[in-house]
Amino acid sequence: MNIQFKKGVLELCVLVLLNKKDCYGYELVQKISDQIDISEGTVYPLLRRLNKEGYFTTYLKESTEGPPRKYYRLTDEGKAYLNELLNEWDAFTKGVNELIKEGAKGE
Repeated sequence: MNIQFKKGVLELCVLVLLNKKDCYGYELVQKISDQIDISEGTVYPLLRRLNKEGYFTTYLKESTEGPPRKYYRLTDEGKAYLNELLNEWDAFTKGVNELIKEGAKGE
């Protein structure tokens, strides 16, 4: 998949997953990479930026498999931002799909 496509939707994917439940970084990477080919190195800088912008908070939780894990929790501000992104995504994909349909007609 085109790298620019991935970069554009990665933020949306992270926020959607955190809206469902709190997750730790590697868990987010795994869930996203099940659907989209990404590397850990692309997700962690995004997590730091979104945290700094106040879209989620973090907390540590003990793990049975090593050191405590840093979990991310969406804030109210993050939920509002997610709704904005979802509306933008919906409008964007409708527009692109219309153009694809037009192009497929081969007029």
